[in-house]
Amino acid sequence: MTILAIVIAIVVVLAVSGALFLRSRGGRQLPQPPATTPQPPVEAPQADERDAQLETAVARPEPDALGADTALQPDVAESPAPAAGRMTRLRARLARSESTLGKGLLSLLSRDTLDDETWEEVEDLLLTADVGVTATTELVDSLRTQAKVLGARTQDEARRLLREGLLNLVDPKLDRSLATVRSDGSGPAVVLVVGVNGTGKTTTVGKMARLLVADGRHVVLGAADTFRAAAADQLETWGRRVGATTVRGPEGGDPASVAFDAVKEGADLGADTVLIDTAGRLHTKTGLMDELGKVKRVVEKHGPVDETLLVLDATTGQNGMVQARVFAEVVAITGVVLTKLDGTAKGGIVISVQRELGVPVKLVGLGEGPDDLAPFEPEAFVDALLGD
Repeated sequence: MTILAIVIAIVVVLAVSGALFLRSRGGRQLPQPPATTPQPPVEAPQADERDAQLETAVARPEPDALGADTALQPDVAESPAPAAGRMTRLRARLARSESTLGKGLLSLLSRDTLDDETWEEVEDLLLTADVGVTATTELVDSLRTQAKVLGARTQDEARRLLREGLLNLVDPKLDRSLATVRSDGSGPAVVLVVGVNGTGKTTTVGKMARLLVADGRHVVLGAADTFRAAAADQLETWGRRVGATTVRGPEGGDPASVAFDAVKEGADLGADTVLIDTAGRLHTKTGLMDELGKVKRVVEKHGPVDETLLVLDATTGQNGMVQARVFAEVVAITGVVLTKLDGTAKGGIVISVQRELGVPVKLVGLGEGPDDLAPFEPEAFVDALLGD
C-alpha cells in the first residue's frame, strides 16, 4: 500500500507541474484551419416544382406561322387587311349567295320571246330581292324599251342590259367616302353608329376600327352602350387587338357622358377618328330615341358629328325601311352600313335603302371574319349579283 501511494503521489505532482509550466508559457494552442463559408447542399427540385416546370413547358403554345407567340403577347396589335380591294376579294363569296337573283334575271331576259308574263316574272324576282316597287318599275320599263329596240338578244347582250340597269339603280355617282379625318385639324372626326337591337353595331364598330387602322388612322372607341357591360367588354377587346384606345363608363351610366369623354380623349391623344358605339334601341321607343338625340347633342359640344351611320341587317329587307326612317329623323343619317349581306338573297335592299333615305350605302358586311367589312363598291356589287 505504501509503495502504491508513493507512485500515485509522484504522478499527481508531475501532472500539476506540467500544467503550471504550460500556463507560464502563455497557453499557446495549435493553429486552427481558416474559417470557410458553409455552402448549402444542392438539392433536387421537389416533386411539386418539377410538375409546375413541366406544366409550363407543355402549356406554352407553338409560335404561329409568322413567328409571333400571340398567346403570350395578348396586347400586341394585329395588322388588319388593307381596305382597298376588300370587296373585290370577297366578291366570289357574295356571288355564291346572291347569284339566284342574277341567274334568274338572265334566264328570263335570254328567252326568245319576252311577253307580258315574262316581264311579270322579272318584276316578281326583283321585288322578292327587296329592290322596291318604284325601282323595280323603273328597271323593268327601261329593260322592256331596250329589248324592243334590240329585238333578238344573246345572253351576253341581256347581261349587259341588266348590268347597266342595276348599276344605274345602285347609283355609282353617290359619294361613299367616310369622313374619318378633319382636314382643318380642329380635332378628331367623330363617327356615331346607331341602329336597332341585333343588327351587329358593336361588331361593326370593331371592324370599322380595323378598317381605319389598316389605312393608317389613329382611332379611339367610345363604348356608349352602357346598358350591356358585355358590349363595352367586346368593344375593348376589338380595340386592344388593333391598338385602339377604348373609353367606357359604369354599367347603366349616362351614354352621352361616355360619348363626350371619348371625344375629349380623342382630342387629347391627337387621334384621327372617334367611333362611338350606341345601345341598340327599337325605333318605336320614344324615350330611347330621345336619348339618342341627346347623345348627339352632347357630343356636338366638342364640335360637329362628321358621320352618323345607321347599321341595318340586310336580312330584314323592307322591314328595315321603317326603322331607317325613324332613325333618320332623329339623328340625320349620313350613310348606311349593311350587315349580313353575304347570307341573304335580298341584295336589292341596297337600292331601296338608298332611295328611302337619300343617303348612300357606305360599308357592307360580307361575313363573320374580323376583316369582312368592306367599303361598298357599286360595280363589284352588281357583278356579284350577276354571278360575274
